Amino acid sequence: MNKGAALTEHTDRAERRATGTDGAAAVRLEAASLAFGDRTLWRDLDLEVAPGEFVAVLGPNGSGKTSLMRVLLGRLALSSGHAHIAGAPVRAGNHDIGYVPQQKTIDAGVQLRGVDLVGLGVDGHRWGLGLRGRAERKRKVAAAIADVGAEAFAHHALESLSGGEQQRLRVAQALVGDPKVLLCDEPLLSLDLANQRLVSELIEQRRRAHGTAVLFVTHEINPILPLVDRVLYLVDGRFRIGPPDEVMTSEVLSELYGTEVDVLRLRGRLVVVGTGDTMDALGAAGAQHCHADTDPNRVRA
Repeated sequence: MNKGAALTEHTDRAERRATGTDGAAAVRLEAASLAFGDRTLWRDLDLEVAPGEFVAVLGPNGSGKTSLMRVLLGRLALSSGHAHIAGAPVRAGNHDIGYVPQQKTIDAGVQLRGVDLVGLGVDGHRWGLGLRGRAERKRKVAAAIADVGAEAFAHHALESLSGGEQQRLRVAQALVGDPKVLLCDEPLLSLDLANQRLVSELIEQRRRAHGTAVLFVTHEINPILPLVDRVLYLVDGRFRIGPPDEVMTSEVLSELYGTEVDVLRLRGRLVVVGTGDTMDALGAAGAQHCHADTDPNRVRA
């Protein structure tokens, strides 16, 4: 196994294997490598994610976090190795996956309501439904909207909704197909703290209620830190996998970045200083705060 995966894990590997009827892990990467020309994003990545496990994917821009999502969505082929979702090779249009993208600006004039967006999660890949199919579709969409508490604005035009309201509907779209795996690609980006907390809680509720595995790409770990079981940290072709307390340390990140990095713990939050990437683990606001911090009680991790 690559040295990057060698950290000791508190949870026994057998206990993290899938407990479903087919015995397959929710997500499995085996000796997975991804390269573009001479540039390798990651090599020999072994990762097994169990149902109900929450894995945060961290790293600077260009480290391959979104590319990992694309691989698991079946939109990008590995250079070598294997990737499986719920025991089957990855493929495009996999109903076992729910995908939550980052919040995006809706172009003015787009005639799409919240309920229409959620409905695309049911049948956006195919044409034509019978009467029975339309009734079942309506039921699923209504249930998903209710799950995220979006009934009050689901029939409004998307362009009229706030970023937080739009993102709640994107979570509903991801959940409407009853997925086994949630792939979340920067879903908190551009949201204020209140909506970051709300979106995180919606994803956590789904995980706990249904045993859905979560892979959560983010630059800002603090809003989800209490939820995270393990961290996959990617930097310049290298990686570490393990519980947050093992990976998010000065020693480990200094080794990954090849330079001195300080990981500080301030009032229950992690502050990373020295990576040269202000959007590394905290987001811009957090990085600015940490560089200005003079708290004598801060603890180096």
